[in-house]
Amino acid sequence: VQLQASGGGLVQAGGSLRLSCAASGRTFSSYAMGWFRQAPGKERGFVAAISWSAGRTYYADSAKGRFTISRDNAKNTVYLQMNSLKPEDTAVYYCAAARGSIVTIDTYMDYWGKGTQVTVSS
Repeated sequence: VQLQASGGGLVQAGGSLRLSCAASGRTFSSYAMGWFRQAPGKERGFVAAISWSAGRTYYADSAKGRFTISRDNAKNTVYLQMNSLKPEDTAVYYCAAARGSIVTIDTYMDYWGKGTQVTVSS
């Protein structure tokens, strides 16, 4: 599976962005998907994850109530809608895929895309 994230950019605090992650391959619907982020000088951390059927989602505490993960298996795409953005959300955001069950730990993800930069100005 090859993943390509897009949709990052510069936004003011309080604004919104929608990240997309397009996947290649015909087995996309069998993968759980996740979003992770890495801010400068910090370790990569979990943001949100969604099961292969979209029946289950998990969020980091920092994302709850502001971010929404979704997927469209017909389009081989997973999304991360980010609202009420804060300067501390500034990071490179990565999408990742895991075979089978939903995963929230980056070391258990099987495939990674290149990141997309999100910068939130105060």
